[in-house]
Amino acid sequence: MRHAQTAVLERGAEFTGEFATEPYELPWAAEARFFVRVIDPIPGTVTLTTQLSPDGLNWIDAEHLAAVELDTTGVGMVTWRVREFGGWLRLRGVARPADAAGTDGRGPRLRIHLVAKE
Repeated sequence: MRHAQTAVLERGAEFTGEFATEPYELPWAAEARFFVRVIDPIPGTVTLTTQLSPDGLNWIDAEHLAAVELDTTGVGMVTWRVREFGGWLRLRGVARPADAAGTDGRGPRLRIHLVAKE
């Protein structure tokens, strides 16, 4: 039987500007999948970049994965697979509202899951 694990990295946090999720250690996993869901829409976008680390302290963008653009205007979800990542994963992001004046400085609320299996 294959081992699998789901981690909730964010449960509805509001994101503005640059951010990074908490790092997650998965040395046993052969593959992982991020799920990012908009639960409180704000017109704009969030750019998400998968980052890798050998130790959970020093980070580099995954060279084999393009950044993911998430439209935060409505409720929706994006997902992508990660392989050959070593031991640690996290997401780096930038939230950009479409009209800063119309959002009162608020950012979208996101729920982020990381699912891994061997």
